[in-house]
Amino acid sequence: VAVLEASLGLSGMLASIIGGQWRRAQGYINPFWLVLATNVASALYTFLFVHESVYPDPSAKLLTARHHKAVWHLYSTGGSSSEDGGRLRRCKLWLYTLCFFLVVTVHFGSRELFVLYELSSPLCWGSALIGYGSAAQHLAYLSSLLGLKVMQRCLKDSWVALVGLASNITGLVVFSVADTTELMFTGYGLCFLFMAATPVLRSKLSKLVGPSEQGALFASVACVESLCFLVGSSLFNSLYPASLHFMKGFPFLFAALVLFIPAGIIGWVCAFILFIIPTSKEKHDS
Repeated sequence: VAVLEASLGLSGMLASIIGGQWRRAQGYINPFWLVLATNVASALYTFLFVHESVYPDPSAKLLTARHHKAVWHLYSTGGSSSEDGGRLRRCKLWLYTLCFFLVVTVHFGSRELFVLYELSSPLCWGSALIGYGSAAQHLAYLSSLLGLKVMQRCLKDSWVALVGLASNITGLVVFSVADTTELMFTGYGLCFLFMAATPVLRSKLSKLVGPSEQGALFASVACVESLCFLVGSSLFNSLYPASLHFMKGFPFLFAALVLFIPAGIIGWVCAFILFIIPTSKEKHDS
């Protein structure tokens, strides 16, 4: 998952650098023709060369409530592996899903404000600088992947997620007060690990359920991700014009404050597993 997200960052970085210069030279029409041609080429490549890996089941039904029941069973009981952890496993499943929702909502919501923020005063960026800024933002996908691989050698997943959230929070705080180009790029630099938290949360959710429930889990995660896009876009696009009269960068500060919630949840779960559960077991054994 981290490699796939890093490939998005690499392609987005190249597209941002090329697109910014191209828009300044020829306007918007020709870059959009390239976007159309790329999508058509991808569709043709998928249709002609990517073979189907899942063969259809003749007994499968198109419209059935079985899939919805599987998702409901997963979150109401903690899944078939809940016997090992019982209520704790179900609680962790809900808490990590909430963390994923908040983190991805902040990602989607704040991402849509960068161009508006950079175009307006006092930054007043042109298309070239906006392209470089977008490239710096997408570069964080690659740096997050490298940081994730390095940190997993010496840190547990929970600490990796906390480091990624700390990187995101500090970058958003700098964005909220950025009034110069240098400070804006400093914020991009501080966000170099901001994508490290989402692969870790996906991994934690996956480890909580059995192999037969992975499909139900990631189907629900995909639904949560779509909801994040809807909530993030509507919330931050409404918050930005409403806060212009007292603080233009307030949405970024608000996003940083929201990220303290998943950071606190992950820290609490980590501390609960490390300290409270062993203590209760020792008391029970004694």
